[in-house]
Amino acid sequence: MIDVPATNTNAPLNYSDVSAEIGKPIGAHWKIFLGEGTVLILLGILAILSPFFAGLATTLFIGWLLLLAGVSGLIFSYQSRATPGFWWGILSSTLALFVGVSLLWNPVGGLFTLTLLLIGYFLADGVLTIILGLNHRREHTDRWQWIVGSGVIDLFLAAILISGLPGTAFWGFGLLVGVDLAFAGVSIVAVAMAGRMAAA
Repeated sequence: MIDVPATNTNAPLNYSDVSAEIGKPIGAHWKIFLGEGTVLILLGILAILSPFFAGLATTLFIGWLLLLAGVSGLIFSYQSRATPGFWWGILSSTLALFVGVSLLWNPVGGLFTLTLLLIGYFLADGVLTIILGLNHRREHTDRWQWIVGSGVIDLFLAAILISGLPGTAFWGFGLLVGVDLAFAGVSIVAVAMAGRMAAA
């Protein structure tokens, strides 16, 4: 019989050791992360400089995704037509196919529709975030102002897009896509540099 050494399950975690273990894979491949982050930053800058073309490119990309999802969904639903939910699968796939074809057929109109959806998201998220922040205030939670502020920014962005319609549809969506890509790239570059330092 092999004796297994007892471990103290109540011993506190050494978070520096845990962080080091997590950082090892990133440190070993930090150049890949750095390259990915740099590419995202460059794409973000290009999108910010040409928001209309970035919006069109995003619209076409979403259109192709929905088209492929609709076609594959119809094929899968037909092959499994004896299973429950067959007609729901057909309906869902047909809807995805219809929206995908619509976006590809008229990407400018699709860009306007996506901008309206973005406005709806900002309005809903802004109101819900403000409510969340006020609930945190009642619980005497620190930094509740930051939560409310985030919701106010969402409402402010929605107001900017609404006030400039239909013109904002030609630059608003693409601009926000560019900003999102740039920030994502910066965060990945930061992770890459931290991994490089951990591996040094």
